[in-house]
Amino acid sequence: MKSIDFMAVTLSEFVRWLEGLIPPSFQEDYDNSGLQVGDPSAVVSSVLLTVDVTPEVIEEAVAGGFDLVLSHHPLIFRPLKRLVYGSNSETCVAKALRNNIAVYSAHTSFDNLGSGVSRILAEKIGLEGIRVLEPLKGMLMKLVTFVPESHAGAVRDALFAAGAGSIGNYDSCSFNVRGEGTYRAGVGADPFAGRVGEFHTEPEVRIEVILPSHLKGACIRAMLAAHPYEEVAWDLIALGNEYTGAGAGAIGTLPAPLAGAALLERLRTLTGLPVIRYSGDPARTVTTVAVCGGAGSHLISSAAHAGADAFLTGDIKYHTFTEAPKEIIVADIGHYESEKFSLEILYNLIQKKFPNFALRFSGIKTNPINYYGYDKTDQIS
Repeated sequence: MKSIDFMAVTLSEFVRWLEGLIPPSFQEDYDNSGLQVGDPSAVVSSVLLTVDVTPEVIEEAVAGGFDLVLSHHPLIFRPLKRLVYGSNSETCVAKALRNNIAVYSAHTSFDNLGSGVSRILAEKIGLEGIRVLEPLKGMLMKLVTFVPESHAGAVRDALFAAGAGSIGNYDSCSFNVRGEGTYRAGVGADPFAGRVGEFHTEPEVRIEVILPSHLKGACIRAMLAAHPYEEVAWDLIALGNEYTGAGAGAIGTLPAPLAGAALLERLRTLTGLPVIRYSGDPARTVTTVAVCGGAGSHLISSAAHAGADAFLTGDIKYHTFTEAPKEIIVADIGHYESEKFSLEILYNLIQKKFPNFALRFSGIKTNPINYYGYDKTDQIS
């Protein structure tokens, strides 16, 4: 999509662009990612980025003249029964509506993006060879079509340009088989080859490509536009394969092995936390590290099976620490702290696409967790 002049960008256009990068289909069933509040026809030219939406953040947006608050955590997670300035969510929705401020929340769509929340956390730690820890399933499809040999290259190229044919670190992947297609054009037809009423045999190529389901519409449109036939024969087949481009968590390797204690100290410096809760042997040598932004303790077993020496996430319970495999270091680096870096991704994407936008990180401390006994200078902002 071409860049749009910021004066002409509506909220619906902005959302369409954003969801082309962070597909809503990636979100978990329990979630409410997406547009929370706002008039789709309203013009957007300024964005305030935040992990959480609080009344103070909405007030900051009002004072700064921002059109859109873009958050990680959803403003509306559970259904609202009233708007009476009661809960934080009710107050935020009411204030946002009264001040014509839109709110969009990325959440688990962004969590499951291969280049999203967990990826940037892994990069901040310094990991290399980063890949998705637990890929999504049921997200891939196979598109099959039959094309005259003379147009096979053009149709393949159109499909590749629309996003089909990517497998792992490879793109432009397809399978092609030559054969013969037959047809007889009826009255009113305009056949690519042959004559109306005559049986015709055409040398064709069967083209097969893999695509993620969220690109289904774009790939079909691209195929139909490039295909020379009036009536195109094609099949779309759902696959059970893992989609390595999206999923929970990330895993990679350190450039050089570290003692567990050294890794924990690196995490303390990175997050700004005064303490790191962990289990396992801090003297253990760590080479492979798995991470999950937010609450990812359900991935501890996946991390261990993938060969991780350490697993880092937030919101780990006491009994989860107890049941964790003894051969792996498990560290709780805080829910907020493990997700806050993801705002940098959103900032860079928006700045590149809409360079004239007013764009800012919220200055409000939305992390509700503090550590009693430490100086205010040690608190997380």
